[in-house]
Amino acid sequence: MELVKKLREMSGAGMMDCKNALEEAEGDLEKAYTILRE
Repeated sequence: MELVKKLREMSGAGMMDCKNALEEAEGDLEKAYTILRE
């Protein structure tokens, strides 16, 4: 849950978008951020 908050702060994306990106990136914050930017 802490990663979701951090990713939201970094990207400004919604909670579910961040959660889904983190799941897709297998918990890798940098990879999830890249997924959100696509």
